Amino acid sequence: MKTPFLRALSLATAALAAILAAPAMAQLSVDVTGDIDSNLKIAVPPMPAQQQADTPAGSASDLGRKIAEVIASDLKGSGLFDPSGPSGLPAIPFPEVTFPQYQKWGAYQALVQGFVRTSGGESDITVGCYLYDVALQQELTRQGYVVAPRDWRRAAHKCADAIYARLSGESPFFDSRIAYIAESGPKGNRTKRLAIMDSDGANHRFITNGQSIALTPRFSPDYKSIVYVSYLGSRVRLYVYDIGTGQQRLVTESNNPTFAPRWSPDGRNILFSMAVAGNTDIYRISANGGSPVRLTNSPGIDVGGSYSPDGSRIVFESDRSGGQQLYVMNADGSNQRRISHGGGRYATPEWSPRGDLIAFTKLSGDFKIAVMSPNGDNERILTNGWQDEQPTWSPNGRVLQFFRTTPGRQGTSQVWQVDLTGVNERRIPTPLSGSDPAWGPLLP
Repeated sequence: MKTPFLRALSLATAALAAILAAPAMAQLSVDVTGDIDSNLKIAVPPMPAQQQADTPAGSASDLGRKIAEVIASDLKGSGLFDPSGPSGLPAIPFPEVTFPQYQKWGAYQALVQGFVRTSGGESDITVGCYLYDVALQQELTRQGYVVAPRDWRRAAHKCADAIYARLSGESPFFDSRIAYIAESGPKGNRTKRLAIMDSDGANHRFITNGQSIALTPRFSPDYKSIVYVSYLGSRVRLYVYDIGTGQQRLVTESNNPTFAPRWSPDGRNILFSMAVAGNTDIYRISANGGSPVRLTNSPGIDVGGSYSPDGSRIVFESDRSGGQQLYVMNADGSNQRRISHGGGRYATPEWSPRGDLIAFTKLSGDFKIAVMSPNGDNERILTNGWQDEQPTWSPNGRVLQFFRTTPGRQGTSQVWQVDLTGVNERRIPTPLSGSDPAWGPLLP
């Protein structure tokens, strides 16, 4: 089903095939020469306009430059590539998009070229995107997208996704969104609003108005909804917010402290933690509401369940052994067993969408973001901030976002990102302080 937001065109269709008429010069099995892990040098010059026309988002030539800027920024943020441009690179004429002058780009291993086509006004724009191997002088992939002018960034993210997937051999993740908690006000009396933004921090908007406290959002597997906790006075409510309609519905409410909701992979159930009579356990409830089912029943605090991608198991944290540790159980609550055995404490686990790793917060002096295998082996620390916590996975399971709190009386927090090497960190810009990020699936 085509979305009104973005309509990706098949290159076999007549309309776009007429624009992207140059034949491909190589099969997709051709690899870019060089080592992907050594920061492949990629040139991303401005994208020319087929004809000059003005749109509500800027002129066609302005959009070509902005799209190239987003592509270069996405590729840089992945940690795998060393893109240059569009600033400082020569502009190319429209006919050169499909016939690159490789001698211009000898300092690079790969070249991204593209174009913008529009008749102006509110008319849709067409964005073409090409990836070339400079050394072999061959085309590696091409994509085309038709979007409304206001949605030009989605076309840029889609182009970057196509390039990333072709060069890395991994699934893409740029055209996705982040839900998080926007915080303002003094440390002891914060206003906490649910907000949503693109994966790079653009297209930011608030969803709740701050009259109640919003916490721990998570996207549904189909990306249509966000579940979150709302505190208003003594009442705690679990809401599901519908992204398409802007409506929200109540799943459950209680006077008991309730937190950390998580969807099941099929979207039919929601895990959450609730404290009753001094004992905190993990519960499961239908996404449509109903009576919660308790899954844990040990003395102490059991918190933060996260399903494995196949829905068969749940990872959670518990202090039943005397300190916070990670445990895994079957989806019905059976076969609970501890998997963490290192020094320090463990919290906020989240299973990778690939199923191969579990990310968590390591509490050992400072707070750090770390990963381990689902059986508890191969523990690795990825960050070394003062207080890094609450990791959330990119759709392809290669990058994590989290929030970092700064020392001091104000204790402001910001959303950060790190890849699995632990080397490539960057801050995601937000208009206010930010916490509890939740990375959504790749957009359709």
